[in-house]
Amino acid sequence: MAPKAKPKPLSPSANSQAPPSLEELFSSLHRHAQNFEYEQAVKIADQVLSIAPGDEDALRCKIVALIKSDSIDKALSVIQKSEDLPVDLNFYKAYCLYRQNKLQEALESLSNQERSTMALQLEAQILYRLGKMDTCMQSYEKLQKFKIDSLDLKTNLIATLVSAGRSNEVQGVMDALKIKASSSFEIAYNTACSLIEKKRYTEAEQHLLSARRLGQEMLVDEDYADDEIETELAPIAVQLAYIQQLLGNKLEAIESYLSIINRNLADASSLAVATNNLIVLRGTKDASDSLRKLDRFIQKADGSKLFKVASGLDFKLSQRQRESLYFNRLLLLLQANRIEQAKELASALPEMFPDSLTPIVLQAAVLVKEKKVSKAEDILAQFAERFPEKSTPTLLARAQIAATAGHFQIAANSLSMIHDICHMPATVATIVSLKERLNDFVGAAAVLDSAVLWWKDAMTEDNKLHVIMPEAASFKLKHGHEKEAFELYEELVKTHGTTEVLVGLVMTAARTDLAKAELYEKRLKELPGLKKVNLESLEKTSGAKHVGVANAVKMDVSEEAKKAKTKKRKRKPRYPKGFDPANPGPPPDPERWLPKRERSTYRPRRKDKRAQVRGSQGSVARDKHDGSISSSASASSTGAHPKSTQLSGPSKGSTTSEQHKSSSKSRKKGR
Repeated sequence: MAPKAKPKPLSPSANSQAPPSLEELFSSLHRHAQNFEYEQAVKIADQVLSIAPGDEDALRCKIVALIKSDSIDKALSVIQKSEDLPVDLNFYKAYCLYRQNKLQEALESLSNQERSTMALQLEAQILYRLGKMDTCMQSYEKLQKFKIDSLDLKTNLIATLVSAGRSNEVQGVMDALKIKASSSFEIAYNTACSLIEKKRYTEAEQHLLSARRLGQEMLVDEDYADDEIETELAPIAVQLAYIQQLLGNKLEAIESYLSIINRNLADASSLAVATNNLIVLRGTKDASDSLRKLDRFIQKADGSKLFKVASGLDFKLSQRQRESLYFNRLLLLLQANRIEQAKELASALPEMFPDSLTPIVLQAAVLVKEKKVSKAEDILAQFAERFPEKSTPTLLARAQIAATAGHFQIAANSLSMIHDICHMPATVATIVSLKERLNDFVGAAAVLDSAVLWWKDAMTEDNKLHVIMPEAASFKLKHGHEKEAFELYEELVKTHGTTEVLVGLVMTAARTDLAKAELYEKRLKELPGLKKVNLESLEKTSGAKHVGVANAVKMDVSEEAKKAKTKKRKRKPRYPKGFDPANPGPPPDPERWLPKRERSTYRPRRKDKRAQVRGSQGSVARDKHDGSISSSASASSTGAHPKSTQLSGPSKGSTTSEQHKSSSKSRKKGR
């Protein structure tokens, strides 16, 4: 730090202190920067710029201080106001745009920048956020030429390899960079992610546990509080729960996700991932609650039809993670029958994720929910035509929608357009089945012929010709094309002479050429036990008699085997507990399993009609009851209160004497 210059004495006429010199201001600026006092550094930089407008060093210090104090908007405003100055601020502009998640603009700002190490690192970070992993790897390969010995740079390189789907290269790159999984908890975490991609879940779990231990030790040494440590290591906890999910331990995974969400000690990105995975595990159960959880992370952009993730998440979540949040929300809206909200989100997704094909599939799902199947088929066909490289999933979705709706021709055409799989046995079988439903047997035969020709010319180790040809021959035989079926079987016998194929050839030749059928029949091996059967006498019999499987073919059995078969193990009968076989008692009722109404001893109960009151509800029959009314009055005057019983009808006008008779009669019947 430069020493302060000695102030000059004031003249008697001076009314105020002289302004500090540039040297003093730069010394103060340096001191504030070293002490992380960025707000004070900005004020000092403004003083320097007021004295020397356009000073490059002061301007850079002000921009860096604003960035360090997270005043990104102010820093970008200063850069834009200084564009007329002969100062190259493109790097700082690109960084500010990157922090604002304006990734494409940031990349354009770096396009004219010199390929320095800082520019390459920022470019790699931007490309990583954009999901362009292959281009991002190219930037890291350029950085490796500078031989930068930075553990953070190596960590980012490993993370990019995993995200690019090149997990098989991770160990080789780590060996080349001379780093191990135990070098830091971030590298251990990235190594575990690469093992998850390779489906080595047990090893991945061990690396995650090691990463958690290393992270706790490092953060404790750096005097982090317990809550801060848990927040820093939250991604590891989420990944451990994800491994349990992949291993099929759903209950353990759900408990872990709920613990992370309820404690609310994780960072925003980890909470979003845990919530999303929990919703996937729960499926369609309680869609409303799942929607409430997702709505914490998804907001509608102001003055726009587009949506955005909550503040801070757009910078921390990758593009694939953001897509997953939006897509799951749309599926839940469909499940909850909120069609209008689903339509609104589906119309916004193609603009938000222009390089993804999932928004088109989800748009088709919304249309199917609205029972606009034809429109859904049309938009999928248009997308497949515009983007042939992404057509396979959309055509499969179109085929599924069309087949479910009964549009078998559209479904068959969609599958036929997928050149990668249209000759695979499962696809061929599906197309043939669809053609048969349309009664287009000629078209189905053409599909089988095309598949046979394709596999004949295919130079692959896993050739499916032996699977396709028997099915084609069986189909032709079924529909009356015996000669074509015979040719297929005969060709197949020459290459794959299995017993099943030979049997098919003999059966087919029996319809077209008996001489060849007898010739090929001689190649079949005789079945054991049929040597003594006289076929001529068998043909003269009236017909085969139905016999058990054991007696269908009589085979020579030795005497020892017969004796062994006749010896049966005798088991003692098992009686119920407490049963004495010597005194079994009376035999059980043979009708004990029948319903009571079906037993011979059943007698239906007679209905007692004496207590019924006829007439409208609440009415009382007064004729022939004057005596009962007087007796009721006398009973009440003497203070007698007999116990009442509920009658069969809703009327409550019966007398006390009738209630007594009814009650006594019911007790007698009970006996």
